Amino acid sequence: MTINDYEACGSLRTEDLSESVHELVTGLLARPWGQVTPSVYETGRLVSLAPWLGGHGERVRYLLAAQRPDGGWVSPHVGYALIPTLSATEALLSEASTVDAHGNPSALRPDLIKAANQGLDRLFRLVNQVDPAKLPDMPAIEHLAPYLTEMINVRLDELAEDPIPGLRERWRAARLSLPADLDGRTVAMVRARLRDGGAVPQKLLHALEIGGPDASRASSVRPEPTGAVGASPAATAAWLGFRETGGEADEHELRARRFLAETTSPYAGPAPSVIPITNFERGWVLGWLAAAGIPLDVPAELISGLRATLGPAGTSGGSGLPVDADTTSGILYTLSMLGHPQPPDALFAYETDSHFCTWRGENGYSVTTNAHVLEAFGHYLGCVAGDTDSGRYTAAAEKAAAWLIDRQANDGSWLDRWHASPYYATACAAVALDLFGGARCAPAVERARGWVLDTQHPDGSWGCWGGTAEETAYALQLLMRTDPSRHSATRDMPPGTTQGRRPGATISDGRLDEAVSRGGAFLRSAAWPLEKDLEHPPLWHDKDLYRPIAVVRAAILAALHLTSAGRFVAKK
Repeated sequence: MTINDYEACGSLRTEDLSESVHELVTGLLARPWGQVTPSVYETGRLVSLAPWLGGHGERVRYLLAAQRPDGGWVSPHVGYALIPTLSATEALLSEASTVDAHGNPSALRPDLIKAANQGLDRLFRLVNQVDPAKLPDMPAIEHLAPYLTEMINVRLDELAEDPIPGLRERWRAARLSLPADLDGRTVAMVRARLRDGGAVPQKLLHALEIGGPDASRASSVRPEPTGAVGASPAATAAWLGFRETGGEADEHELRARRFLAETTSPYAGPAPSVIPITNFERGWVLGWLAAAGIPLDVPAELISGLRATLGPAGTSGGSGLPVDADTTSGILYTLSMLGHPQPPDALFAYETDSHFCTWRGENGYSVTTNAHVLEAFGHYLGCVAGDTDSGRYTAAAEKAAAWLIDRQANDGSWLDRWHASPYYATACAAVALDLFGGARCAPAVERARGWVLDTQHPDGSWGCWGGTAEETAYALQLLMRTDPSRHSATRDMPPGTTQGRRPGATISDGRLDEAVSRGGAFLRSAAWPLEKDLEHPPLWHDKDLYRPIAVVRAAILAALHLTSAGRFVAKK
């Protein structure tokens, strides 16, 4: 295709974008817990742990329909398939062994047995391929794998005692065995603490289900005001326990039951991944839109709500999650761009000798957390030039920038623990370095731009496993919001004036022009209307892969705005 062909691929009216932006922003108040895609992992846990919950049959059918041709769930990649396949297979084995009050098995038993056989086949192949050192850095993966493997083996023991017709004979003597590095020591520690009435670290509440029977009504755990435990349907169900009734329900139980009912209702049965994500969603949605220069009419309630979340240690992604530097810095940056700058002092609680951790005691590190920290300090510095604490803020920004440069891969990209795609991490890091890292960051930004240009697909898209609208949006934002050659000019501009426009508008690089034109055409065809993006695989890390729907749509709208008519004109 020629550039002219791409220009003719689709048009997008300003009114269409404005209406979608308005709906997205007002939706933040209308759906305060956040918008998240259904989760195979969480749904499987509810099938097994809460069969009494309304929508049980729909959850079972969801798991059956979501199974991949290879017998696994969610992804063909070993690391991303392991946890959801363990969860779904155990849930289907549980359901296949269940009978009703009259002793009759489920009408779906033939389908359950077929899917369970295929799931077990896939699992025995998966566990032989697992390399703990190469597993994706997903929350609690090292704890969930042994917990779920133990549960599968319990089901296999039950087959030896009470065979289910149709399940293969060989499963009756089979056992799943994980590598020694996944030995479940933390699982045992959590169970011992729960039995003794001791507290569990807050970050582990998100995976309270690893506590097994000891998690049920654990005295040291209480649901949040939302009713959630650890911002997870599975953790909440584990705290409630298997039984449907048993004595008079107290206020904590009633809240937890309402939470499960309300979180599954929008999906007609299946359970979403991490929820609520109120603060994370609001900060990221408004941040993507504001950074692209989209005119926003933000309700005062949203602004005051974001400000109110910030405490001495910052804020969390949502009720039940631990406070973290990532959400805190994202909200600080967003408020600053919207004209409500707040001192970023809370971020110093996360400062280490070399970088900023996501939370205290973090195992590993996050590139995007440090990119967002750099943005928070950098934009605030522009707002309060001459402030008495500006030296401390400058030093913090320089630390984050230097650490980001050191973490860049040789090809110019970055990877992060919160997302499967390097395009997300690379866009976050490169834009932050370009806007707030100073001239010394120009070579790193230029390498990132080169990597993006080198990895565009023939259809104009970008993506690590094939082109997606989400990853294309990140790539386009990186190309259009960075320009290493203009550091001296942009540094002298008033704070925020580099946001929302293409700094490199005078660049004559035909390759860049064509890449953006082709990418914009792909984005219009693949993500308009916005619901079309749901056809692409989820890429965000939680206990399995998920999509924060509003966040991704904001990123796409930002890229559509930047590439719309009058904001980018390809060189003919």
